[in-house]
Amino acid sequence: MIANPILAKNMRFIDGNSAWVENIHRGAFCLIDAGGKITKSAGDIKTPIFPHSAIKSMQAMALFASGAVEKFSLDKKDIALSCASHNGDVIHIEGVQRFLKKIGCSVDDLECGVHVPLGKGARKVFFATGEPLSAIYNACSGKHAGMLAVARALGVATKGYSEPSHEVQQLVQYCIEQVIGQDLKGDRCAVDGCSVPTFAAPLESFALGFARMSSGSGLSVELANAAKQIFSAGAEYPILIRGESYLDSDLIAAFNGRLMIKNGAEGVYCGVLHSNNKEKNIGFALKIDDGNLQVSEVVVANILLNFANTNEQEEKILRQYCSKQLKNWRNISVGEIISASDLFS
Repeated sequence: MIANPILAKNMRFIDGNSAWVENIHRGAFCLIDAGGKITKSAGDIKTPIFPHSAIKSMQAMALFASGAVEKFSLDKKDIALSCASHNGDVIHIEGVQRFLKKIGCSVDDLECGVHVPLGKGARKVFFATGEPLSAIYNACSGKHAGMLAVARALGVATKGYSEPSHEVQQLVQYCIEQVIGQDLKGDRCAVDGCSVPTFAAPLESFALGFARMSSGSGLSVELANAAKQIFSAGAEYPILIRGESYLDSDLIAAFNGRLMIKNGAEGVYCGVLHSNNKEKNIGFALKIDDGNLQVSEVVVANILLNFANTNEQEEKILRQYCSKQLKNWRNISVGEIISASDLFS
């Protein structure tokens, strides 16, 4: 088996003029259009990987396929939260509470598990309130509210909606299969961090799926319309997708409707660059082998900088993420993460 190429390096500063390569990070990525033409790729894009939260926008298509959007008059905020890995700010928590109320469910119905808010500011606010910790603070509570909405729309039990055999997950799986063109049955299914199924498929397939969602190519009218509305919701409410000063939300906002992007656990990023010419919409998918999230942010920012035909504002935001300063506990810069110099040659 051939090792994936080095996509990034951790550099440890030695003196004012040099740095030591302390760690290397290998991985693979793919950029592809809806017709299957690869713009650029590196590494193994054929071996199945688990995308985790990077494909929440694909999972959210079940909201439309089930009729939940119409039945509960779900708006763009609800749809954006269904695609989110939020950091637990007030805007996120209140949004999920509102979502649950619309569908006649409560926080007790969520099966995503409990953790403290991910954002530093959100954690500070939470601990200051003295409120009990609940599943609503889970980064995936919006996605789970969406899955509860699917259950309610289908008229099936909400309990156990996170199980692979439940009608909700069967519909979610169907939507993903239609988008990426892969059969996800059998040994492709594992349990994600928030307890719902995550399905393994090649990086190439996830990238192709996002290009197809953006162009509508190869999708039913229903699913193409669902994808259009999902991307529109994310573009209008990028802050709900992740949070302030996070790569996902910052880039979606900066690109002003031209980009959908989402991270997943274990160093995954997926998304699409929209174009005025649908045939030129480019889906992309990235996996860092060692699962390092900071490295995945640096690499995906460099990918977009090189292939997104950026304007001044877009480039400015991307450059903020194209390298990562590493600081010690005294806030002294001791190194940085940089992308491999020959990554795009």
